[in-house]
Amino acid sequence: MTRPENPTMATDHDDERDAITAAIQRLLDGRPTRSTGALTTLQLAVEAGVKRWVLTHKHVDLKEEFVRRKSEANGIPPAFQHLRARAVDAEAAARALREDNDRLRERVAVYAQVIHELRTELDRRTDNNTQRSPVRSLPTSIT
Repeated sequence: MTRPENPTMATDHDDERDAITAAIQRLLDGRPTRSTGALTTLQLAVEAGVKRWVLTHKHVDLKEEFVRRKSEANGIPPAFQHLRARAVDAEAAARALREDNDRLRERVAVYAQVIHELRTELDRRTDNNTQRSPVRSLPTSIT
């Protein structure tokens, strides 16, 4: 891209480039001052204090640099990458807890079935007094 001949335009052009470059760094560092901090071209323009078309038409190289650097960071600013790692760990822990909970629920269902069968057997044997049951009732209250 060629530089404008007018010195005032050159200063404006350089000021825009400096603002955009600083905004790229702030966004990628996770410390925005004017924008939401989202890693988008629109938010880059907001952060730099320029119109979006200035970024997408006049400073295409800076926009492309931003897109490249954003993709290198997987769309997550370095300041927040440690949080991503913690989120992945938390998701793995939650998955393990859900699996453990499922196993415990299955075990409780088996225990409930065994208790039901024992109670049914006890009731059957109690009704049939001719045979002494090896199953004994537990006291219902402690005195």
